[in-house]
Amino acid sequence: MAMASTERVILGSIAFAIFWILAVFPAVPFMPIGRTAGSLLGANLMVIFRVLAPDEAYAAIDLPILGLLFGTMVVSIYLERADMFKYLGKLLAWKSRGPKDLLCRICLIAAISSAFFTNDTSCVILTEFVLKIARQQNLPPHPFLLALASSANIGSSATPIGNPQNLVIAVMSKISFGRFLFGVFPAMLVGVVVNTVLLLCMYWKSLSVQKDVENAEIELVSDEEVDSHRFSPATMSHVNSLHYQEQFSADSMNTSNQNQNNFNENEIKTDANGVFDSCRNSNASMEAANDGSLQMRDKNVTSKGTLSVDGCEDQNFTSYEEKHNFSEKWKKWLWKICVYLITIGMLISLLLGLNMSWTAITAALALVVLDFKDARECLEKVSYSLLIFFCGMFITVDGFNRTGIPSAFWDFMEPYAKIDHAGGVAVLAVVILVLSNLASNVPTVLLLGARVGASAATISAASEKKAWLILAWVSTVAGNLSLLGSAANLIVCEQAHRAQPSGYNLSLWTHLRFGVPSTLIVTAIGLTLIRD
Repeated sequence: MAMASTERVILGSIAFAIFWILAVFPAVPFMPIGRTAGSLLGANLMVIFRVLAPDEAYAAIDLPILGLLFGTMVVSIYLERADMFKYLGKLLAWKSRGPKDLLCRICLIAAISSAFFTNDTSCVILTEFVLKIARQQNLPPHPFLLALASSANIGSSATPIGNPQNLVIAVMSKISFGRFLFGVFPAMLVGVVVNTVLLLCMYWKSLSVQKDVENAEIELVSDEEVDSHRFSPATMSHVNSLHYQEQFSADSMNTSNQNQNNFNENEIKTDANGVFDSCRNSNASMEAANDGSLQMRDKNVTSKGTLSVDGCEDQNFTSYEEKHNFSEKWKKWLWKICVYLITIGMLISLLLGLNMSWTAITAALALVVLDFKDARECLEKVSYSLLIFFCGMFITVDGFNRTGIPSAFWDFMEPYAKIDHAGGVAVLAVVILVLSNLASNVPTVLLLGARVGASAATISAASEKKAWLILAWVSTVAGNLSLLGSAANLIVCEQAHRAQPSGYNLSLWTHLRFGVPSTLIVTAIGLTLIRD
Protein backbone atom coordinates (compact mmCIF):
# COMPACT_ATOMS: atom_id res chain seq x y z
CA MET A 1 0.00 0.00 0.00
CA ALA A 2 1.43 3.37 -1.03
CA MET A 3 1.92 6.19 1.44
CA ALA A 4 -0.97 8.67 1.69
CA SER A 5 -0.55 12.40 1.26
CA THR A 6 1.69 14.17 3.76
CA GLU A 7 -1.28 15.92 5.35
CA ARG A 8 -3.19 12.66 5.93
CA VAL A 9 -0.06 10.93 7.24
CA ILE A 10 0.58 13.68 9.81
CA LEU A 11 -3.03 14.05 10.92
CA GLY A 12 -3.61 10.28 11.00
CA SER A 13 -0.45 9.83 13.06
CA ILE A 14 -1.60 12.50 15.53
CA ALA A 15 -4.99 10.82 15.95
CA PHE A 16 -3.39 7.41 16.43
CA ALA A 17 -0.82 8.82 18.89
CA ILE A 18 -3.61 10.32 21.02
CA PHE A 19 -5.42 6.98 20.97
CA TRP A 20 -2.22 5.12 21.91
CA ILE A 21 -1.36 7.43 24.82
CA LEU A 22 -4.84 7.18 26.31
CA ALA A 23 -5.00 3.41 25.75
CA VAL A 24 -1.66 2.73 27.44
CA PHE A 25 -1.88 5.49 30.07
CA PRO A 26 -5.63 6.04 30.66
CA ALA A 27 -5.06 8.43 33.59
CA VAL A 28 -2.52 10.69 31.86
CA PRO A 29 -2.55 14.05 33.74
CA PHE A 30 -3.27 16.36 30.79
CA MET A 31 -6.30 14.29 29.62
CA PRO A 32 -7.49 11.71 32.21
CA ILE A 33 -10.54 10.54 30.24
CA GLY A 34 -9.76 6.80 30.18
CA ARG A 35 -9.32 4.16 27.49
CA THR A 36 -12.89 4.06 26.19
CA ALA A 37 -13.22 7.81 25.69
CA GLY A 38 -9.69 7.89 24.28
CA SER A 39 -10.66 5.26 21.73
CA LEU A 40 -13.72 7.25 20.65
CA LEU A 41 -11.63 10.44 20.50
CA GLY A 42 -9.11 8.77 18.20
CA ALA A 43 -11.90 7.49 15.95
CA ASN A 44 -13.56 10.89 15.86
CA LEU A 45 -10.32 12.62 14.96
CA MET A 46 -9.80 10.20 12.07
CA VAL A 47 -13.12 11.37 10.62
CA ILE A 48 -12.61 15.06 11.47
CA PHE A 49 -9.15 15.04 9.88
CA ARG A 50 -10.68 13.35 6.81
CA VAL A 51 -8.38 10.38 7.03
CA LEU A 52 -11.57 8.29 6.86
CA ALA A 53 -14.98 9.12 5.45
CA PRO A 54 -17.95 8.58 7.82
CA ASP A 55 -19.13 5.55 5.85
CA GLU A 56 -15.62 4.08 5.87
CA ALA A 57 -15.47 4.55 9.63
CA TYR A 58 -18.72 2.63 10.13
CA ALA A 59 -17.52 -0.11 7.77
CA ALA A 60 -14.32 -0.50 9.82
CA ILE A 61 -16.29 -1.79 12.82
CA ASP A 62 -16.12 -5.60 12.87
CA LEU A 63 -19.55 -6.80 14.03
CA PRO A 64 -18.68 -10.54 14.24
CA ILE A 65 -15.93 -9.75 16.77
CA LEU A 66 -18.28 -7.58 18.81
CA GLY A 67 -20.95 -10.30 18.71
CA LEU A 68 -18.51 -12.95 19.89
CA LEU A 69 -17.20 -10.69 22.63
CA PHE A 70 -20.71 -9.83 23.82
CA GLY A 71 -21.85 -13.47 23.83
CA THR A 72 -18.86 -14.71 25.82
CA MET A 73 -19.31 -11.92 28.38
CA VAL A 74 -22.97 -12.83 28.95
CA VAL A 75 -22.11 -16.53 29.30
CA SER A 76 -19.38 -15.65 31.82
CA ILE A 77 -21.86 -13.58 33.85
CA TYR A 78 -24.28 -16.50 34.14
CA LEU A 79 -21.44 -18.89 34.98
CA GLU A 80 -20.46 -16.55 37.79
CA ARG A 81 -24.06 -16.59 39.07
CA ALA A 82 -23.95 -20.39 38.92
CA ASP A 83 -20.93 -20.32 41.29
CA MET A 84 -18.57 -21.73 38.67
CA PHE A 85 -15.70 -19.50 39.77
CA LYS A 86 -16.54 -19.99 43.43
CA TYR A 87 -15.99 -23.72 42.99
CA LEU A 88 -12.72 -23.04 41.17
CA GLY A 89 -11.65 -20.87 44.08
CA LYS A 90 -12.43 -23.62 46.57
CA LEU A 91 -10.30 -26.05 44.56
CA LEU A 92 -7.31 -23.85 45.33
CA ALA A 93 -7.39 -24.65 49.05
CA TRP A 94 -8.92 -28.14 48.95
CA LYS A 95 -6.47 -30.55 50.67
CA SER A 96 -3.57 -28.26 49.86
CA ARG A 97 -0.17 -29.74 50.76
CA GLY A 98 1.68 -26.51 51.25
CA PRO A 99 2.66 -23.27 49.50
CA LYS A 100 4.30 -24.92 46.49
CA ASP A 101 1.30 -27.15 45.89
CA LEU A 102 -0.93 -24.07 46.16
CA LEU A 103 1.17 -22.21 43.59
CA CYS A 104 0.90 -25.12 41.13
CA ARG A 105 -2.87 -25.26 41.59
CA ILE A 106 -3.22 -21.55 40.93
CA CYS A 107 -1.24 -21.86 37.70
CA LEU A 108 -3.30 -24.82 36.50
CA ILE A 109 -6.74 -23.45 37.41
CA ALA A 110 -5.96 -19.97 36.07
CA ALA A 111 -4.77 -21.41 32.75
CA ILE A 112 -7.79 -23.70 32.25
CA SER A 113 -10.42 -21.14 33.30
CA SER A 114 -8.93 -18.37 31.16
CA ALA A 115 -8.85 -20.59 28.07
CA PHE A 116 -12.64 -20.90 28.09
CA PHE A 117 -13.86 -17.86 30.04
CA THR A 118 -11.23 -15.20 29.07
CA ASN A 119 -8.21 -14.21 31.10
CA ASP A 120 -9.77 -10.97 32.32
CA THR A 121 -12.81 -12.75 33.80
CA SER A 122 -10.66 -15.36 35.55
CA CYS A 123 -8.45 -12.70 37.10
CA VAL A 124 -11.42 -10.62 38.28
CA ILE A 125 -12.97 -13.61 40.06
CA LEU A 126 -9.91 -15.45 41.40
CA THR A 127 -7.71 -12.59 42.65
CA GLU A 128 -9.47 -12.16 45.98
CA PHE A 129 -9.56 -15.94 46.56
CA VAL A 130 -5.81 -16.15 45.98
CA LEU A 131 -5.05 -13.17 48.19
CA LYS A 132 -7.27 -14.48 51.00
CA ILE A 133 -5.63 -17.92 50.98
CA ALA A 134 -2.15 -16.37 51.02
CA ARG A 135 -3.09 -14.15 53.96
CA GLN A 136 -4.62 -17.04 55.91
CA GLN A 137 -1.46 -19.09 55.54
CA ASN A 138 0.82 -16.12 56.30
CA LEU A 139 2.53 -16.35 52.91
CA PRO A 140 3.82 -13.51 50.73
CA PRO A 141 1.06 -12.74 48.19
CA HIS A 142 3.18 -11.64 45.22
CA PRO A 143 4.28 -15.12 44.00
CA PHE A 144 0.65 -16.24 43.90
CA LEU A 145 -0.61 -13.05 42.25
CA LEU A 146 2.11 -13.35 39.60
CA ALA A 147 1.17 -17.00 39.11
CA LEU A 148 -2.48 -16.03 38.56
CA ALA A 149 -1.82 -13.21 36.08
CA SER A 150 0.92 -14.93 34.06
CA SER A 151 -0.84 -18.31 33.88
CA ALA A 152 -4.12 -16.65 32.89
CA ASN A 153 -2.37 -14.91 29.99
CA ILE A 154 -0.60 -18.07 28.83
CA GLY A 155 -3.72 -20.23 29.20
CA SER A 156 -5.88 -17.77 27.26
CA SER A 157 -3.70 -18.25 24.17
CA ALA A 158 -5.12 -21.73 23.55
CA THR A 159 -8.60 -20.76 22.31
CA PRO A 160 -10.21 -18.01 20.23
CA ILE A 161 -12.39 -17.01 23.18
CA GLY A 162 -9.50 -16.79 25.65
CA ASN A 163 -8.73 -13.12 25.05
CA PRO A 164 -9.75 -10.23 22.74
CA GLN A 165 -6.79 -10.48 20.35
CA ASN A 166 -7.51 -14.16 19.74
CA LEU A 167 -11.10 -13.23 18.88
CA VAL A 168 -9.77 -10.84 16.26
CA ILE A 169 -7.34 -13.41 14.86
CA ALA A 170 -9.98 -16.16 14.68
CA VAL A 171 -12.40 -13.93 12.76
CA MET A 172 -9.80 -12.42 10.43
CA SER A 173 -8.06 -15.72 9.64
CA LYS A 174 -11.24 -17.83 9.55
CA ILE A 175 -9.46 -20.56 11.52
CA SER A 176 -11.97 -22.84 13.23
CA PHE A 177 -12.13 -23.21 17.00
CA GLY A 178 -10.85 -26.79 16.89
CA ARG A 179 -7.89 -26.06 14.60
CA PHE A 180 -6.97 -23.06 16.71
CA LEU A 181 -7.09 -25.14 19.90
CA PHE A 182 -5.03 -28.04 18.57
CA GLY A 183 -2.53 -25.69 16.98
CA VAL A 184 -1.69 -23.70 20.13
CA PHE A 185 -2.56 -26.16 22.92
CA PRO A 186 0.84 -27.95 23.07
CA ALA A 187 2.65 -24.62 23.35
CA MET A 188 0.19 -23.43 26.00
CA LEU A 189 0.54 -26.62 28.06
CA VAL A 190 4.34 -26.57 28.05
CA GLY A 191 4.32 -22.82 28.60
CA VAL A 192 2.23 -23.13 31.78
CA VAL A 193 4.58 -25.83 33.11
CA VAL A 194 7.69 -23.78 32.34
CA ASN A 195 6.15 -20.66 33.86
CA THR A 196 5.30 -22.62 37.02
CA VAL A 197 8.85 -23.97 37.29
CA LEU A 198 10.26 -20.46 36.91
CA LEU A 199 7.99 -19.21 39.69
CA LEU A 200 9.05 -22.05 41.99
CA CYS A 201 12.73 -21.42 41.29
CA MET A 202 12.52 -17.66 41.78
CA TYR A 203 10.39 -17.77 44.95
CA TRP A 204 11.48 -21.08 46.47
CA LYS A 205 12.73 -19.48 49.69
CA SER A 206 9.62 -17.33 50.08
CA LEU A 207 7.42 -20.39 49.65
CA SER A 208 9.45 -22.36 52.20
CA VAL A 209 8.63 -20.02 55.09
CA GLN A 210 6.78 -21.84 57.85
CA LYS A 211 3.34 -20.40 58.47
CA ASP A 212 2.00 -19.46 61.88
CA VAL A 213 -0.13 -22.53 62.48
CA GLU A 214 -1.90 -21.18 65.54
CA ASN A 215 -3.06 -17.98 63.87
CA ALA A 216 -4.02 -19.81 60.70
CA GLU A 217 -6.19 -22.24 62.64
CA ILE A 218 -7.94 -19.38 64.40
CA GLU A 219 -8.83 -17.74 61.11
CA LEU A 220 -10.04 -20.96 59.55
CA VAL A 221 -12.25 -21.82 62.52
CA SER A 222 -13.69 -18.33 62.43
CA ASP A 223 -14.55 -18.68 58.73
CA GLU A 224 -16.07 -22.11 59.34
CA GLU A 225 -18.32 -20.77 62.09
CA VAL A 226 -19.56 -17.97 59.87
CA ASP A 227 -20.30 -20.37 57.01
CA SER A 228 -21.98 -23.12 59.04
CA HIS A 229 -23.89 -21.35 61.85
CA ARG A 230 -27.45 -20.44 60.94
CA PHE A 231 -30.51 -19.57 63.07
CA SER A 232 -33.95 -20.78 62.01
CA PRO A 233 -37.30 -19.48 63.35
CA ALA A 234 -38.45 -23.03 64.07
CA THR A 235 -35.54 -23.69 66.40
CA MET A 236 -36.09 -20.47 68.28
CA SER A 237 -39.80 -21.23 68.71
CA HIS A 238 -39.00 -24.68 70.06
CA VAL A 239 -36.71 -23.22 72.72
CA ASN A 240 -39.40 -20.77 73.84
CA SER A 241 -41.99 -23.58 74.19
CA LEU A 242 -39.74 -25.61 76.47
CA HIS A 243 -39.09 -22.59 78.64
CA TYR A 244 -42.83 -21.96 78.94
CA GLN A 245 -43.49 -25.59 80.01
CA GLU A 246 -40.90 -25.34 82.80
CA GLN A 247 -42.41 -22.09 84.05
CA PHE A 248 -45.94 -23.58 84.00
CA SER A 249 -44.85 -26.64 86.04
CA ALA A 250 -43.35 -24.41 88.72
CA ASP A 251 -46.54 -22.33 88.95
CA SER A 252 -48.69 -25.47 89.29
CA MET A 253 -46.55 -26.73 92.16
CA ASN A 254 -46.85 -23.40 93.97
CA THR A 255 -50.64 -23.37 93.55
CA SER A 256 -51.02 -26.93 94.87
CA ASN A 257 -48.88 -26.24 97.97
CA GLN A 258 -50.84 -23.08 98.74
CA ASN A 259 -54.18 -24.97 98.63
CA GLN A 260 -52.81 -27.71 100.90
CA ASN A 261 -51.68 -25.17 103.48
CA ASN A 262 -55.14 -23.54 103.50
CA PHE A 263 -56.77 -26.94 104.10
CA ASN A 264 -54.50 -27.65 107.14
CA GLU A 265 -55.30 -24.27 108.70
CA ASN A 266 -59.03 -24.98 108.47
CA GLU A 267 -58.54 -28.31 110.31
CA ILE A 268 -56.77 -26.53 113.17
CA LYS A 269 -59.65 -24.07 113.49
CA THR A 270 -62.10 -27.02 113.72
CA ASP A 271 -60.51 -28.31 116.91
CA ALA A 272 -60.62 -24.86 118.54
CA ASN A 273 -64.14 -23.63 117.70
CA GLY A 274 -66.32 -26.74 117.80
CA VAL A 275 -68.33 -29.00 115.62
CA PHE A 276 -70.44 -26.36 113.92
CA ASP A 277 -67.45 -24.28 112.96
CA SER A 278 -65.64 -27.44 112.00
CA CYS A 279 -68.38 -28.52 109.68
CA ARG A 280 -68.74 -25.06 108.22
CA ASN A 281 -65.04 -24.67 107.73
CA SER A 282 -64.72 -28.20 106.42
CA ASN A 283 -67.41 -27.56 103.87
CA ALA A 284 -65.85 -24.26 102.94
CA SER A 285 -62.47 -25.86 102.66
CA MET A 286 -63.80 -28.66 100.55
CA GLU A 287 -65.56 -26.19 98.30
CA ALA A 288 -62.42 -24.11 98.08
CA ALA A 289 -60.37 -27.20 97.37
CA ASN A 290 -62.84 -28.37 94.77
CA ASP A 291 -62.90 -24.91 93.22
CA GLY A 292 -59.11 -24.86 93.26
CA SER A 293 -58.98 -28.32 91.73
CA LEU A 294 -61.44 -27.30 89.04
CA GLN A 295 -59.50 -24.11 88.35
CA MET A 296 -56.24 -26.06 88.19
CA ARG A 297 -57.84 -28.61 85.91
CA ASP A 298 -59.20 -25.88 83.66
CA LYS A 299 -55.84 -24.13 83.74
CA ASN A 300 -54.02 -27.37 82.91
CA VAL A 301 -56.41 -28.13 80.09
CA THR A 302 -56.15 -24.62 78.73
CA SER A 303 -52.38 -24.53 79.05
CA LYS A 304 -51.94 -27.97 77.55
CA GLY A 305 -54.26 -26.99 74.74
CA THR A 306 -52.25 -23.84 74.15
CA LEU A 307 -48.98 -25.74 74.22
CA SER A 308 -50.36 -28.37 71.89
CA VAL A 309 -51.49 -25.70 69.44
CA ASP A 310 -48.12 -23.95 69.69
CA GLY A 311 -46.34 -27.25 69.18
CA CYS A 312 -48.45 -28.04 66.12
CA GLU A 313 -47.85 -24.59 64.71
CA ASP A 314 -44.10 -24.95 65.26
CA GLN A 315 -44.07 -28.39 63.67
CA ASN A 316 -46.16 -27.23 60.72
CA PHE A 317 -43.98 -24.15 60.25
CA THR A 318 -40.83 -26.24 60.47
CA SER A 319 -42.18 -28.78 58.00
CA TYR A 320 -43.27 -26.06 55.57
CA GLU A 321 -39.95 -24.27 55.83
CA GLU A 322 -37.99 -27.48 55.26
CA LYS A 323 -40.09 -28.34 52.21
CA HIS A 324 -39.74 -24.78 50.87
CA ASN A 325 -35.96 -24.75 51.41
CA PHE A 326 -35.59 -28.16 49.78
CA SER A 327 -37.64 -27.04 46.79
CA GLU A 328 -35.65 -23.83 46.37
CA LYS A 329 -32.35 -25.68 46.76
CA TRP A 330 -33.39 -28.27 44.17
CA LYS A 331 -34.46 -25.59 41.70
CA LYS A 332 -31.16 -23.75 42.17
CA TRP A 333 -29.11 -26.91 41.55
CA LEU A 334 -31.20 -27.78 38.51
CA TRP A 335 -30.66 -24.26 37.14
CA LYS A 336 -26.89 -24.52 37.71
CA ILE A 337 -26.74 -27.87 35.90
CA CYS A 338 -28.61 -26.39 32.93
CA VAL A 339 -26.21 -23.42 32.81
CA TYR A 340 -23.22 -25.77 32.74
CA LEU A 341 -24.84 -27.96 30.06
CA ILE A 342 -25.55 -24.94 27.83
CA THR A 343 -21.95 -23.77 28.24
CA ILE A 344 -20.64 -27.23 27.35
CA GLY A 345 -22.96 -27.27 24.35
CA MET A 346 -21.52 -23.92 23.23
CA LEU A 347 -17.97 -25.25 23.46
CA ILE A 348 -18.89 -28.41 21.53
CA SER A 349 -20.55 -26.30 18.84
CA LEU A 350 -17.42 -24.18 18.55
CA LEU A 351 -15.28 -27.31 18.24
CA LEU A 352 -17.56 -28.55 15.46
CA GLY A 353 -16.79 -25.41 13.48
CA LEU A 354 -20.09 -23.51 13.75
CA ASN A 355 -20.06 -19.74 13.41
CA MET A 356 -18.38 -18.51 16.59
CA SER A 357 -20.23 -15.20 16.96
CA TRP A 358 -23.73 -16.62 16.53
CA THR A 359 -22.90 -19.67 18.64
CA ALA A 360 -21.88 -17.44 21.56
CA ILE A 361 -24.93 -15.19 21.12
CA THR A 362 -27.25 -18.22 20.94
CA ALA A 363 -25.78 -19.65 24.14
CA ALA A 364 -26.17 -16.27 25.85
CA LEU A 365 -29.83 -15.99 24.82
CA ALA A 366 -30.50 -19.57 25.90
CA LEU A 367 -29.22 -18.69 29.38
CA VAL A 368 -31.38 -15.56 29.45
CA VAL A 369 -34.50 -17.59 28.58
CA LEU A 370 -33.56 -20.30 31.08
CA ASP A 371 -33.33 -17.71 33.86
CA PHE A 372 -37.00 -16.87 33.16
CA LYS A 373 -36.94 -13.33 34.52
CA ASP A 374 -36.03 -9.83 33.47
CA ALA A 375 -32.46 -10.03 32.13
CA ARG A 376 -31.72 -6.38 32.85
CA GLU A 377 -29.73 -7.19 35.98
CA CYS A 378 -27.37 -9.55 34.14
CA LEU A 379 -27.13 -7.49 30.95
CA GLU A 380 -26.15 -4.45 33.00
CA LYS A 381 -23.02 -6.35 34.06
CA VAL A 382 -21.81 -6.61 30.46
CA SER A 383 -18.77 -4.40 29.89
CA TYR A 384 -20.28 -2.13 27.26
CA SER A 385 -17.34 0.21 27.72
CA LEU A 386 -15.11 -2.56 26.34
CA LEU A 387 -17.40 -2.99 23.31
CA ILE A 388 -17.31 0.78 22.70
CA PHE A 389 -13.53 0.72 23.11
CA PHE A 390 -13.32 -1.91 20.38
CA CYS A 391 -15.55 0.14 18.06
CA GLY A 392 -13.32 3.20 18.44
CA MET A 393 -10.18 1.10 18.11
CA PHE A 394 -11.37 -0.52 14.86
CA ILE A 395 -11.92 2.92 13.33
CA THR A 396 -8.66 4.40 14.65
CA VAL A 397 -6.50 1.48 13.53
CA ASP A 398 -8.16 1.38 10.11
CA GLY A 399 -7.46 5.09 9.70
CA PHE A 400 -3.82 4.62 10.69
CA ASN A 401 -3.52 1.75 8.22
CA ARG A 402 -4.71 4.06 5.45
CA THR A 403 -1.81 6.43 6.12
CA GLY A 404 0.52 3.75 4.73
CA ILE A 405 2.91 3.79 7.72
CA PRO A 406 2.21 0.19 8.88
CA SER A 407 2.61 -1.08 5.31
CA ALA A 408 5.92 0.73 4.93
CA PHE A 409 7.15 -0.72 8.22
CA TRP A 410 6.11 -4.24 7.21
CA ASP A 411 7.66 -3.89 3.77
CA PHE A 412 10.95 -3.15 5.51
CA MET A 413 10.66 -6.08 7.96
CA GLU A 414 9.06 -8.71 5.70
CA PRO A 415 12.24 -10.04 4.06
CA TYR A 416 13.66 -10.80 7.52
CA ALA A 417 10.43 -12.19 9.00
CA LYS A 418 9.70 -15.15 6.71
CA ILE A 419 8.50 -18.07 8.81
CA ASP A 420 10.03 -20.74 6.56
CA HIS A 421 13.22 -20.58 8.61
CA ALA A 422 14.06 -20.18 12.31
CA GLY A 423 15.64 -16.76 11.91
CA GLY A 424 12.50 -15.37 10.28
CA VAL A 425 10.30 -16.76 13.04
CA ALA A 426 12.57 -15.14 15.65
CA VAL A 427 12.45 -11.74 13.92
CA LEU A 428 8.67 -11.91 13.57
CA ALA A 429 8.34 -12.84 17.24
CA VAL A 430 10.53 -9.91 18.33
CA VAL A 431 8.49 -7.47 16.22
CA ILE A 432 5.22 -8.74 17.68
CA LEU A 433 6.65 -8.75 21.21
CA VAL A 434 7.87 -5.15 21.02
CA LEU A 435 4.75 -3.77 19.35
CA SER A 436 2.46 -5.62 21.75
CA ASN A 437 4.08 -3.84 24.69
CA LEU A 438 4.29 -0.48 22.95
CA ALA A 439 0.92 -0.33 21.20
CA SER A 440 -0.93 -3.09 23.17
CA ASN A 441 -1.69 -6.54 21.78
CA VAL A 442 -5.07 -5.94 20.12
CA PRO A 443 -3.94 -2.93 18.03
CA THR A 444 -0.81 -4.90 17.10
CA VAL A 445 -2.93 -7.75 15.79
CA LEU A 446 -5.12 -5.33 13.83
CA LEU A 447 -2.07 -3.60 12.34
CA LEU A 448 0.00 -6.69 11.47
CA GLY A 449 -2.54 -9.51 11.15
CA ALA A 450 -3.51 -9.22 7.50
CA ARG A 451 0.08 -8.46 6.42
CA VAL A 452 1.60 -11.37 8.33
CA GLY A 453 -1.02 -13.75 6.94
CA ALA A 454 -0.63 -12.52 3.36
CA SER A 455 3.18 -12.81 3.56
CA ALA A 456 3.00 -16.38 4.88
CA ALA A 457 0.37 -17.33 2.27
CA THR A 458 3.01 -16.86 -0.47
CA ILE A 459 4.86 -19.80 1.09
CA SER A 460 1.97 -22.21 1.63
CA ALA A 461 -1.53 -22.45 3.08
CA ALA A 462 -0.17 -24.28 6.13
CA SER A 463 2.35 -21.48 6.67
CA GLU A 464 -0.44 -18.91 6.60
CA LYS A 465 -2.26 -20.74 9.38
CA LYS A 466 0.95 -21.10 11.36
CA ALA A 467 1.69 -17.37 10.98
CA TRP A 468 -1.70 -16.48 12.46
CA LEU A 469 -1.14 -18.87 15.36
CA ILE A 470 2.34 -17.45 15.99
CA LEU A 471 0.77 -14.00 16.09
CA ALA A 472 -1.79 -15.26 18.63
CA TRP A 473 0.83 -16.96 20.79
CA VAL A 474 3.41 -14.18 20.89
CA SER A 475 0.97 -11.27 21.25
CA THR A 476 -0.69 -13.05 24.19
CA VAL A 477 2.42 -14.18 26.07
CA ALA A 478 3.92 -10.71 25.47
CA GLY A 479 1.41 -9.45 28.01
CA ASN A 480 3.51 -11.05 30.77
CA LEU A 481 6.53 -8.86 30.03
CA SER A 482 5.42 -5.88 32.12
CA LEU A 483 2.55 -4.86 34.35
CA LEU A 484 1.16 -2.65 31.58
CA GLY A 485 1.42 -5.35 28.91
CA SER A 486 -1.97 -6.94 29.58
CA ALA A 487 -5.33 -5.91 30.98
CA ALA A 488 -5.29 -9.10 33.08
CA ASN A 489 -2.14 -7.88 34.85
CA LEU A 490 -3.76 -4.56 35.68
CA ILE A 491 -6.91 -6.31 36.90
CA VAL A 492 -4.91 -8.49 39.32
CA CYS A 493 -2.95 -5.48 40.54
CA GLU A 494 -6.06 -3.34 41.06
CA GLN A 495 -8.16 -6.12 42.64
CA ALA A 496 -5.36 -6.98 45.08
CA HIS A 497 -4.90 -3.33 45.98
CA ARG A 498 -8.62 -2.83 46.74
CA ALA A 499 -9.15 -6.17 48.51
CA GLN A 500 -10.57 -5.98 52.05
CA PRO A 501 -9.56 -6.06 54.83
CA SER A 502 -5.87 -5.98 53.88
CA GLY A 503 -4.93 -5.20 50.27
CA TYR A 504 -1.59 -5.74 48.58
CA ASN A 505 0.26 -3.52 46.14
CA LEU A 506 1.93 -5.47 43.30
CA SER A 507 4.64 -3.11 42.11
CA LEU A 508 5.85 -2.59 38.54
CA TRP A 509 9.38 -3.71 39.44
CA THR A 510 8.17 -6.91 41.15
CA HIS A 511 6.26 -7.88 38.02
CA LEU A 512 9.06 -6.85 35.66
CA ARG A 513 11.69 -8.86 37.53
CA PHE A 514 9.74 -12.05 36.88
CA GLY A 515 7.94 -11.03 33.70
CA VAL A 516 10.98 -10.43 31.48
CA PRO A 517 12.69 -13.84 31.86
CA SER A 518 9.37 -15.70 31.92
CA THR A 519 8.11 -14.02 28.73
CA LEU A 520 11.32 -14.58 26.76
CA ILE A 521 11.72 -18.23 27.81
CA VAL A 522 8.05 -19.23 27.46
CA THR A 523 7.72 -17.47 24.09
CA ALA A 524 10.84 -19.14 22.68
CA ILE A 525 9.82 -22.63 23.82
CA GLY A 526 6.25 -22.19 22.62
CA LEU A 527 7.32 -21.12 19.11
CA THR A 528 8.87 -24.54 18.56
CA LEU A 529 5.57 -26.24 19.47
CA ILE A 530 3.11 -24.28 17.31
CA ARG A 531 1.49 -26.70 14.86
CA ASP A 532 0.63 -26.00 11.23
